Amino acid sequence: MAEINALVPVEQREVEFYGDELTAVRLDNGQIYASISQMCRALSLDTQAQRRRIERHTVLTRGLGVAKLATPGGMQDNYVLRVDLVPLWLSGIRTSAVNEQVRPKLEKFQEQAASVLWEAFQQGRLTADPDFDALLESDTDAVQAYKMLQALVKLARNQVLLEARQDMQQTILTDHQQRLEAIEATLSDPERFISREQASRISQAVRAIGLVMSQRSGRNEYGAVYGELYRNFEISAYRELPAQKYEEAMKWLNAWYQRLTNQDIPF
Repeated sequence: MAEINALVPVEQREVEFYGDELTAVRLDNGQIYASISQMCRALSLDTQAQRRRIERHTVLTRGLGVAKLATPGGMQDNYVLRVDLVPLWLSGIRTSAVNEQVRPKLEKFQEQAASVLWEAFQQGRLTADPDFDALLESDTDAVQAYKMLQALVKLARNQVLLEARQDMQQTILTDHQQRLEAIEATLSDPERFISREQASRISQAVRAIGLVMSQRSGRNEYGAVYGELYRNFEISAYRELPAQKYEEAMKWLNAWYQRLTNQDIPF
């Protein structure tokens, strides 16, 4: 028997599903799990028997875990199953194996439970009202407000993803630049070119300008700023800037920053 993973949820939600309340949790990696005992209780299934069946299944057991859930009795350990595996688990339960009153509910669980539990975290839907989608076809003020809020949620999510990608690009660029500086420092001639301290100030000035431009355009502009510096002073790397041109370069960069911000470079 494979070892059951101990999971640490970062968020818990209660989801109403055709009159039954199901608990779903989200991990910090975005994966969503649902309480097995609650689903079994809603379908009149033996929880222990179903858990043993999941443990015997090669695929299902990979999505089985134990998580502490907030209950009326306090925090308690519960067996949970990753929601994308819920249909696979439920497909192994024959409708003929449950009583007639439960069969329609089992079919709804098999068809919709996984998507409803997932949407509870992605779109804020905490109910599986069978008439809800039909109601959205109407043109009432409430429906328009709901659709507008859904659009805002998606827009905010896209913005969060965009900012995360920009932060990652900046981290990569900074790491690359630091590596480049280290290489250039070993090749530079201190008597011909600017000093290490002067090179650091040039680099900081370029980054200050690049940051302002990137914030305005939404693109990575640091390379463009370095490119203009190289073209203007006819160099291929800022460490190759002649020492006698250091003051001229700093004045040129400061003038560029002033055009963008009406301020001097803050150092």
